[in-house]
Amino acid sequence: MRRILLPLLMVELLFTSSGVLLAQSGTCNGMSVGQGASLNGFVPFPSSNLWNMDISAAPVDPNSDNIINFIGSTVTLHPDFGAGTFQRQTIGIPHQVVDTATQAMVNVTLGLYADESDPGPMPIPSNALIEGYPKPGNGDRHVLTLDRRGCWLYELYHASQSRKGAWSADSSAIWDMTINEQRPYTWTSADAAGLPIFVGLARYDEVAAGAINHALRYTVPTTQRAFVAPASHWASTVTNPSAPPMGTRLRLKAAFDISGFPADDQVILTALKRYGMILADNGSAVFISGVPDDRWNNTDLNMLKTITASNFEVVQMGTIYTDANVPTGPSPTISSFTASATSVTSGTPVTLSWNESGAIYNIISPTVGPVRGASGSVTVFPTATTTYTFYATNQYGRTTQSVTVTVH
Repeated sequence: MRRILLPLLMVELLFTSSGVLLAQSGTCNGMSVGQGASLNGFVPFPSSNLWNMDISAAPVDPNSDNIINFIGSTVTLHPDFGAGTFQRQTIGIPHQVVDTATQAMVNVTLGLYADESDPGPMPIPSNALIEGYPKPGNGDRHVLTLDRRGCWLYELYHASQSRKGAWSADSSAIWDMTINEQRPYTWTSADAAGLPIFVGLARYDEVAAGAINHALRYTVPTTQRAFVAPASHWASTVTNPSAPPMGTRLRLKAAFDISGFPADDQVILTALKRYGMILADNGSAVFISGVPDDRWNNTDLNMLKTITASNFEVVQMGTIYTDANVPTGPSPTISSFTASATSVTSGTPVTLSWNESGAIYNIISPTVGPVRGASGSVTVFPTATTTYTFYATNQYGRTTQSVTVTVH
């Protein structure tokens, strides 16, 4: 058993060799289970993660005025979430929390961006909420699932479920909520910028508790063919240096007076001063994202539309990555990936063992899913001949190795 101490979360996490998170108060396991369930104060990723960093005193970017003018200084803030429905769709991006002790892992068939996706299996419930439910239509159709037992976040883009219940998506990403995980440079995720979606959503349970302790997600119509941390991907051909790169963080100016806004709006605006908002996708101008919830007060939320882009400033971005300077380096090395037996009868336990170096996160597909540790093992019970593949991923790319277990 490995012991990992995250002092910034004031909690100790214990993992078995197969990466299962043991129940500990105040961690992922404290989240409620269900559609739109409360996280009960849990904040995904360490406090040192860029999403969770207090940037209220960070320097303003030298290009801030040009970027704000490019976006449109008179463009107004727009909460892209709320109560009820609009054109028969709920307003916002939904989520669900599951416990893999009871929720089965299922395979997800990947389409358009399969080469930059994380393979399944994933604990996607048969009744998982798709963005836009109850009539998702042809939009982004995100599906976001948090596993409170393993502390993993699973995100799908353009997800669909067949009549037989099988899930498919054009892109997928698995996030380890206990570390500062990063996608490989130039890879997308379930979001255009290669970012996690869930962590940037405003949720009613946070507002009701009095604080949002992370940055929010936002969109603009036109982005630059570039990205800045924490983003890893661009989605544009525009090279104008005044266009915001993916990952651009806007901060509500400290001098902006929020005292006249309702209390729930003040929680959101305080977060925009303390943590800001991170550019995650191309879309409507300065739309901030949140979770649909019938407890939102839409009248209060609409008051946010009186705030213009000129009330924001760009936080100093650091290195802007373009085609000319994308970092390169070695992908992970897999020393071994083996099966204790490669020819068995149906249902016989088989131990899969691995040893790698240089990876940020690892996945075994099919059947198993994400696993923690540079070395470890897990037991499977194949009922048909199966080729198991070990995927080791870091910021520079992915390495795979496979082993086939023949069932007779």
